[in-house]
Amino acid sequence: MKTKLVLLVALVICNVVLAEAKAEVKTETVSVTMRDGTKLATDVYRDDAGKPAPVVLIRTPYDRTKQQGIGERWVKAGYVFVAQDCRGTRASEGALAPYNNEGQDGYDTIEWITRQSWCNGRVGMVGGSYVGAVQWQAAVENPPGLAVIAPQATWSSFYRNLYLGGSVRLALISGWIAGNTPKPEGVKPADMNDALMRLPLSDIDEAIGWPMPWLDAYLTHPEPNGFWTRLDLTSRLPDLQLPTLHVVGYYDFFSRESVDNFVIMQKQARDPQTRRQQRLVLGPWDHGTIGKSQVAEVDFGTEAALDIAAIQFDWFDRHLKQDAAAQAKPFPPVRYFSMGDNVWRDAQQWPPEGVIPTSFFLHSDGKANTRKGTGRLSREAPTTEQPADTFRADPANPVPACPVTATRPIKAAVWGPVDQTALEDRSDVLVYSTGPLAESLTFAGNVEAKLHVSTDTPDADWAVKLVDVRPDGFAQNLATGILRGRYRNSLLKPELMKPGQVYEITVDLGPCAATIVKGHQLRVDICGSLFPLHDRNPNTAEGIFSSQTAIATEQVHHRLDALSRLILPISSSSKK
Repeated sequence: MKTKLVLLVALVICNVVLAEAKAEVKTETVSVTMRDGTKLATDVYRDDAGKPAPVVLIRTPYDRTKQQGIGERWVKAGYVFVAQDCRGTRASEGALAPYNNEGQDGYDTIEWITRQSWCNGRVGMVGGSYVGAVQWQAAVENPPGLAVIAPQATWSSFYRNLYLGGSVRLALISGWIAGNTPKPEGVKPADMNDALMRLPLSDIDEAIGWPMPWLDAYLTHPEPNGFWTRLDLTSRLPDLQLPTLHVVGYYDFFSRESVDNFVIMQKQARDPQTRRQQRLVLGPWDHGTIGKSQVAEVDFGTEAALDIAAIQFDWFDRHLKQDAAAQAKPFPPVRYFSMGDNVWRDAQQWPPEGVIPTSFFLHSDGKANTRKGTGRLSREAPTTEQPADTFRADPANPVPACPVTATRPIKAAVWGPVDQTALEDRSDVLVYSTGPLAESLTFAGNVEAKLHVSTDTPDADWAVKLVDVRPDGFAQNLATGILRGRYRNSLLKPELMKPGQVYEITVDLGPCAATIVKGHQLRVDICGSLFPLHDRNPNTAEGIFSSQTAIATEQVHHRLDALSRLILPISSSSKK
């Protein structure tokens, strides 16, 4: 009898498993009506069992139909998956005004989802970049049913999406707007190599080939004033009660934004439980390589490769499905990759506990130009007066953001790690190196440079790179920052520079974690541009509508009362 019972139970289990295996993913395309009557094309993926389930939503301007593979994967994991074309894109009605309607449209879509028979009342959102920003925009509207989000590599302040240190991410925004603005029939785009050099900057859309009102609007508002207020959500994040999975790479132009969003939610959320429900995954990636091991010219090894979708499934099982087994598993609030030794480490916060801000001082005899110059980097501060280092920043011949090659023209500059050697041979680049390290150096946190600088023009830029130099000479950029001189004290209230006056400036190089292994060199490069990832400074301070330029003679000082230095968050331990 007992044997028959066991066989019967086994048969039932087998039948259930077979039924689940045979369950098919059903796909239905519907139009969801927004509050103003605009209809958005929406695909619903679900199994044929018809039972209410938690819903995962992705809203995208990049074609909802490309989500079929991941949609079916979500369904097989026990969810309903919904993919929607954003307003004015692909099969959805309306006109695309970048980010302008995404908060309200996100609210309306989530409200519609919660009314459907296949929804159990709980909704989560996923996606990166634009598709990540729409999550924050919907979240601050507080739609009923939104229970968890997973914004990847994105912003909560749109101004900070486009601008850094007062300079604009020119190639990024010009290329994106050109690709998403209707092109008049028969118009052939100009060569972007030439278009990106156009002055005044306000005319770059004409240089590309057709009017782009949104590009004009973004470029003609270089300060974070009222123009940007509607798309500045940062101050509203602490009011949210949402478990949030933040994912980004060090080389991503959204690295500062994504990490700051995590810090705000973990440290400032008014709801204590929400503070405990934040997770940051910080890898060695740029915007297009999240989860991969090969990034630009560097292979970070198999350890760097992650299945980001699997991490999202775990997060949603925990917080959307509220699966007991998932909730029982501990998770580190921060999982970050250390470049150089290429290992993952866990921490309770960012920056990790126990890091010590440590100064590395710039030294030279006034001849730090090029990697063959006399620039040195040391933990010991200068004890005698040293002459300033000088370089000329010519807007007509800007230092490229990365070396130009036969296969990588200046318009194709990348954010990821590439050998900096060719740039370090330019006379308009200052180079400071430690020499081969006798002991490995590990750091993790936010990197910055405090420089004492002067110029003979009313304005100038200072671009700073942190570099790891291998014994074979390959110079890998680890972190990069830029500051426009007139914004040294305030982004809202620019102040012109007085020729010859020495100013202390702070250049933010963003989040970074690495080990400079024994035998490698730690290096700092300083120049006047990162073109075309950032626009050139004409150095005249005449504004965006002027075509006038001036060559700036810029200096970095090492006076005893004005010591320039790199500040690294050195780890007190290297525990994984």
